[in-house]
Amino acid sequence: MLAYGFAQRALVGGVLIALVCSLISFFVVVRRLAFVGMGISHAAFGGVGIGLAAGIDPLLAAGLFCAAVSLGIGWFSRRGRVHEDTVIGILFAAAMALGVLLVRLAKAYNLDLMSYLFGSILALSWSDVSVIAVVAALASAFVILFFKELLFISFDEETAAASGLPVSFVYYGLLVVMAVTIVVSIKLVGIVLVSALLVIPGAAGMQVSRNYRGVLAVSLTVGVSCVTLGLYLSYWFDVASGAAIVLTLFVAFLACMAFSPRRAYMRRWRRER
Repeated sequence: MLAYGFAQRALVGGVLIALVCSLISFFVVVRRLAFVGMGISHAAFGGVGIGLAAGIDPLLAAGLFCAAVSLGIGWFSRRGRVHEDTVIGILFAAAMALGVLLVRLAKAYNLDLMSYLFGSILALSWSDVSVIAVVAALASAFVILFFKELLFISFDEETAAASGLPVSFVYYGLLVVMAVTIVVSIKLVGIVLVSALLVIPGAAGMQVSRNYRGVLAVSLTVGVSCVTLGLYLSYWFDVASGAAIVLTLFVAFLACMAFSPRRAYMRRWRRER
């Protein structure tokens, strides 16, 4: 498989995306932002529609649009006194409707549109991989620089605010980082399935470990290994790479849940050992 250039680019890009998504996944699961990730990912379709209608790069338009939507979610839920899930439902539906309308006006119903919906990682160029690397580095840098603040806010936001931490800045920053990460991940699994990359690795880690270091380690391991295995399976069985990756992640989550030390039968087995 790696004898082909497209496979090399897909693997490098996939691993980079898996690393940053798995890193962010911990905070997505702890802060219960899974629905936020789903809302932002589906809102990307509105950005793609804007790009197609305006004649600019659809992914660039999707990135800017998703960043605006993520900030809108944060502002309405915090300042507008509207429940977060309600805001997401409203903006998610409005953005998808905008995308459908603009795609129709641009007469862009073609195979390229399907690649945005379901991914086209095998079509990555080295310039695409470079963009993914830059975004992954910036997103990872934000998480690493503000890791303690993110951790504090995730478990006790009120105390963090009382301690003088920049709670709003870190919260909005995390939303924007999620948005740009989702946009670059569209190439891997598409708009429809991208939220799985932000949820499943962290959820698998929560099943296996009881401390944040262990959760992060398991999340990164599951994310990178499942993306790699999913790409190989998609190549050997000639199936869609995005679907193969997400199903591989799902199987890994089931395995982590089955062998979780929280299960009664696992506790009994450990006592017997």
